[in-house]
Formats: sequence, C-alpha cells, structure tokens
Amino acid sequence: MIKSILLVWVSVITITFSAKAQTTAEYIAENVEYAQTLMREHKVPASVILAVAIHESASGTSKIARYLNNHFGIKGANSNTEIRSSYRDYPSVRESYDSFLEFLKSRSSFEALFAKYDQFDYRNWARGIQRGGYARSRTWASQIIGIIKRNDLTQYDERPDDYIEPAAPVVSSKSRSARKSTSAYTVKKGDSLNKIAKLKGTTASALMKKMD
Repeated sequence: MIKSILLVWVSVITITFSAKAQTTAEYIAENVEYAQTLMREHKVPASVILAVAIHESASGTSKIARYLNNHFGIKGANSNTEIRSSYRDYPSVRESYDSFLEFLKSRSSFEALFAKYDQFDYRNWARGIQRGGYARSRTWASQIIGIIKRNDLTQYDERPDDYIEPAAPVVSSKSRSARKSTSAYTVKKGDSLNKIAKLKGTTASALMKKMD
C-alpha cells in the first residue's frame, strides 16, 4: 500500500516537473506553425503572437496555461474546478490563440493597428497593443520586443528579402525640454502651498513629500 502511494507521489512530481521544465525553444517549436497560420489570416506578425504568448504564459508553464489553456492572460469566466481564477478557460491551446486575435479585432482601441501596420512591423504592433490597453505595465512592449529579439522570432514573419525595417521614433531634445517645462513651476509672490497644489492638480501634502 505504502509502495503504491509512493509511486503515485513520484509520478505526480515527475509530471509537474516535466510541465515546468518546458523551455521557450520547445514552446516556440510547438506553436509556431499555428502562429504563422493566424499571421497569414489576420496580418499580425507571428513574432508578436508568439512573444505575447511566451510572456503571458511563461512559455506555457504558468498556472493558467496549465489548468486553463490560457496563454494570453485574457480574463473571463471559467468552469475549472481545480483552481480559482479570474481568467478564461479554453478547451485547447489553439483556441486560446484564436481568442487573442478575436480580442484584438473586436476592440476599437486596436482597430487602427490592422490598417496601419503590416505583418512585418513587430515593434509598432507591440507598442500599439500596449497603447490600446492590453497591459498596464509601461515596459510591456519593450519586454515583448526583447523576447522577439532574444529568440529571433522575426524569422517566422515571412519578411521579404528587401524589407526595410521602419526606424524607431526618436524623441527630440525639444520634446523632452517641453515636457520638463510643463512640470516646472516658478513660485510667485503671494503663492501658497495649497494654491500651487491646486494648479498642479495635486495636494499640499504630496508637494511637501517631494520637497523632502
């Protein structure tokens, strides 16, 4: 009896370890073909689709990926009884990929991306998805772009040999100084902390903390 219990325990540990041991390279190999199928249909770079899935599912090893087949962090109702989660569940990994494209195409905040960018412009797609509100993190797009570069995912975007990558936008020194000037304030005679706080849209206590 004890031997049987030990064998079951070892088997569970082995299965759990195997799920967690999946590498990013293995994840890409498993899902690249379908990512390319979606790219050809919707004109979203396969590199972006894969990178978002890698990021949001920890290359398929996250809890919601293992229990819910949710590889894109999309929230919604689920019927899973093994974990409590606010994320959607899917019958298969592919249906999670389908849902990601449906999510982008059904939201007005992403609508312009399909008309503006082609399937080769992964940088602008990543930045556009972030701007559209897909993620709260300000560094999300940079992380997606980093995953694409580290794993050479652009090789799956079927870029033409003569394709020229768009130049990254450059923030001019004038723009930077303009931003600085809008945040600065010159104290005038008769000003009070409460008056300055009201002008800057904050509170006197918050200003005092900045002055410490």
